[in-house]
Amino acid sequence: MQEPVQREQVGASFTEEALNEIIRVTECYPYFLQEWGYQAWNIATKPSIDIHVAKQATKASIQRLDQSFFRVRFDRLTPREKHYLRALAELGADPQRSGNIAEKLGLDVQIAAPLRNNLIKKGMIYSPKHGDTAFTVPLFEEFMKRIMPDLNIETKFSAIR
Repeated sequence: MQEPVQREQVGASFTEEALNEIIRVTECYPYFLQEWGYQAWNIATKPSIDIHVAKQATKASIQRLDQSFFRVRFDRLTPREKHYLRALAELGADPQRSGNIAEKLGLDVQIAAPLRNNLIKKGMIYSPKHGDTAFTVPLFEEFMKRIMPDLNIETKFSAIR
């Protein structure tokens, strides 16, 4: 991450603390690293990009991702798929058992399986190992909680129980 900024301006750099923060928050996802670097560069008022700039870049990057990167993916989903992902988000960022997601939705695993399969086909989730489900993109679970603050699924799935 140092090389692009140093090519752009002699003497410019990220502090080690800022780099560590950006790497931690982005989970090293390439597109996110670029977005955080872009935001940090635009926010910085001096050649050294420090932890304070990195934290401001996080706020700006999340806003931008919510409006475009995450939103585009969210808008491709059916209402039931959105609720499946919201239930997954409720369980956490780590891979979750498919049965736990179905249980969170109040569904039998066999009924939830087609939703899961469609979301895999759409590239929203994947199965890191048999029976587990995880988001394909870091930070998406946080977006799901922001865009759908309540996991109010009781009435959403009553017709398919």
